[in-house]
Order: sequence, then structure tokens, then C-alpha cells
Amino acid sequence: PALIAKSSILLDVKPWDDETDMAKLEECVRSIQLDGLVWGQSKLLPVGYGIKKLQIACVVEDDKVGTDQLEELITAFEDYVQSMDVAAFNKI
Repeated sequence: PALIAKSSILLDVKPWDDETDMAKLEECVRSIQLDGLVWGQSKLLPVGYGIKKLQIACVVEDDKVGTDQLEELITAFEDYVQSMDVAAFNKI
């Protein structure tokens, strides 16, 4: 069997403001289902001015899921997500 290349990615998902429903934002992000994508732990981290960002981990199969694809899907939740950054990217 061939070895499947995987990566562990830590994403920072930033809301519009301190009134954004962060539980709903996380629910939207986790609703993204792709072949080769597994969501992991998440936490809310303070950014400033009462705003928190969602930091969420995922494991992807390199051949099936890319960071550009993830960013496109996550930022499509325009009501909740202002932007998304890759905080860490590690090959497994």
C-alpha cells in the first residue's frame, strides 16, 4: 500500500466583530465535509477589543485537500467569517 501524505493544519478564523456568534461560526466551519479532511480541536483566543478568533486544527490528505480550497470554503460563510489564516502547517 502506498503511503498517504498528510498534513496537520492550524487555522485562525477571524469574525467580523465582537457580536459575531462564535458557536455558529465554528458550526459553519465544521460543517465543511471533504474527502481527506478531519477536523480536530478548537479554541477561542482573544484578539482585542472583546473580539475572539477561532483557532481550529485539522488533518488533511495532501492530494485531496489544499489550504486554498479550505480558505475558499471557510470565507464563503460571509455573515460570520472576515478572514482566515494558516497559523501552522506541518507534514505528518
